[in-house]
Amino acid sequence: MQTPQSKSPKMLVVDDEESIRQALKAYFTSRGYEVDCAQELAEAQRLMEAVGYEVAIVDLRLTGIGGLEGLDVVGFLREQNPRAHIVLLTAHGTPAIEAEAKRRGADAFVTKPLRLQVVAQVVYWLTERKTEKELVKIF
Repeated sequence: MQTPQSKSPKMLVVDDEESIRQALKAYFTSRGYEVDCAQELAEAQRLMEAVGYEVAIVDLRLTGIGGLEGLDVVGFLREQNPRAHIVLLTAHGTPAIEAEAKRRGADAFVTKPLRLQVVAQVVYWLTERKTEKELVKIF
């Protein structure tokens, strides 16, 4: 619970699907987060340079045409804020992508279809209970 002096945690949601961005924004805003959304890499980078995010939820594929721009967002965010908690979402996970996500700084790897409760549990675990730096894979 937040005290009147505490600030709301800031979250960035990066996904090219409007419905997913809006669902995550509504869910986490109702739980006290300040949530910004971006649908592509350049927009996400602009926001990351201006705001210090504690949490980011990033889709792996932002163009819908097989790109892996989400990995670039993860790497850029990790450089901007080494203490941020980063969750990578994907429907197209492979062991190689998981390894690259971890190398670039992702803290968790959640496969789609999106389940808000699962994402919320991962964010809670990362922000409240995590003691070791390891990649968590959630199906």
